[in-house]
Amino acid sequence: MSLPDSPLKLRPRFWGLLASLLLTCATGCATTPYVYQPPLITSPELDFSEQEPQIVRGKPRPVIDGIGWVVSIPGKVLLWDRRIDNHKISPETEAAIADYLEKNGLDQVKVRLNEYDPLGEWRRLRRNKAVGWGWRYTAGTLTALSYTLLPGRIIGGDNYNPFTNTISLYSDHPAVALHEGGHSKDFGTRKWKGTYAVVTAIPGVSLWPEAIATGDALSYLEAEQNYSGEADAYEVLYPAYATYIAGAATPFLPFSDLLIKAGAVIPGHLVGRWKAREVQQEAVARKQSTSEIQQVHWEEPASPAAAEGSSDQGEIQQVGGP
Repeated sequence: MSLPDSPLKLRPRFWGLLASLLLTCATGCATTPYVYQPPLITSPELDFSEQEPQIVRGKPRPVIDGIGWVVSIPGKVLLWDRRIDNHKISPETEAAIADYLEKNGLDQVKVRLNEYDPLGEWRRLRRNKAVGWGWRYTAGTLTALSYTLLPGRIIGGDNYNPFTNTISLYSDHPAVALHEGGHSKDFGTRKWKGTYAVVTAIPGVSLWPEAIATGDALSYLEAEQNYSGEADAYEVLYPAYATYIAGAATPFLPFSDLLIKAGAVIPGHLVGRWKAREVQQEAVARKQSTSEIQQVHWEEPASPAAAEGSSDQGEIQQVGGP
């Protein structure tokens, strides 16, 4: 029996499909006008009290966070960004997600910045009446158990949990935070949130909400005219989407998950950097156009009446002179 070939040789159709999906996303993301504050379906039980902050930050745990940083090295290498799962969220990233949630009316979404609070998550699971009780106490219970037994404070993994309406961030990257915000916005418009969560967890189908969240983050940055942030987002969100495609294909391919992601992430980086360069060039062109408009405005000749008045004044001064 011959040994299996490498993924790159054995599954050319897979890699072709990957490139096609990335190119499709490249031409579709951040092209339509951004829509703020869509109709939201909420649960009054999740309203925050005056004493309860929407965004909470975990206490510094140098040893635990150091372990988490080491555990996340493969993710940092795949996305080629040291900010991924670094377990140290900067004020800039916190401000980015706070501004996004405010402008999109997502005032019931809890944000945990490198925090481990299983009791808080179990309480939010019980209170989130926007999700039917049948899904909350089945699939929702599994997500709460996973949060409790596999703490992201160590293993990382930025995510949004629709059963508790909570964003957990471990990466100090604004685009990653906005991507998770995009998930919360997407679920906020769904009437059957539990059903949507379970169906979109199926391999392959999961690519749909990931594309929505990625597109929303990129369109938001474009609408805010944050061109540097948009370029930075392309460089990390496209490779990340490539890993989602690889992860969706993993159950059907006889190779390790990490090996497939390592191969899939390459076209993601190439397309992401191509799009980032387009954004940077567009920003430079806009800046030059604005400068030219301002220059033309300041160099416009005076009106004929003003010029005539100036000429008359000169003649009067000349006549009245010695």
